[in-house]
Amino acid sequence: MDRRTVGKGFDLDRWTGIGLVCAGIALLSASDARGEVLDATPNGFTLKTTVTVAAWRHGVYDALVTSVGRWWDKEHTYSGDAKNLSINAAPGGCFCEALPPPGGGVQHAMVVLAMPGKTLRMVGSLGPLQESGLVGALTFDLADRGAGTDVTMTYSVGGYRQGGLESLAPVVDSVLGAQLARLKSFVEKGTPTP
Repeated sequence: MDRRTVGKGFDLDRWTGIGLVCAGIALLSASDARGEVLDATPNGFTLKTTVTVAAWRHGVYDALVTSVGRWWDKEHTYSGDAKNLSINAAPGGCFCEALPPPGGGVQHAMVVLAMPGKTLRMVGSLGPLQESGLVGALTFDLADRGAGTDVTMTYSVGGYRQGGLESLAPVVDSVLGAQLARLKSFVEKGTPTP
């Protein structure tokens, strides 16, 4: 396997390009998105993005966990079909993806904290990070903001990757920022795309 190919369906160059395109889409479709790379070192990085969703936080939380297959971008799945994604929002639950033929699958992350309407935290390595000996904590915090909800997504990743992690931070930030923009659009408009 070429070092740029990180798993079935995940070519790192393709993932990087898609991430940059998605970042542009996210900026156009969710102008109130506020994201940043908080830090990036050879051994890890921390990302934080906030969007304001025009909906009650319990409804946003429900969409986050029960409709992930309707708002997550299919380009960032192993199967090529986001409908194969699910989140069991309970401690020990799985953010999983079913793979054909029946019986195959991917555990993207494990739920470690589920506070309906408030916080969802999962631990795992998303996409091509999975094969690099990395682990991350992905947290969605929801807070009231007027008649809407601030959704703050934080992803803290650490571990070993040949060549370090600094260069991956902005790519992962753009991909996850685009996913959060898709969640916002799905909740507000019923479609994940603008």
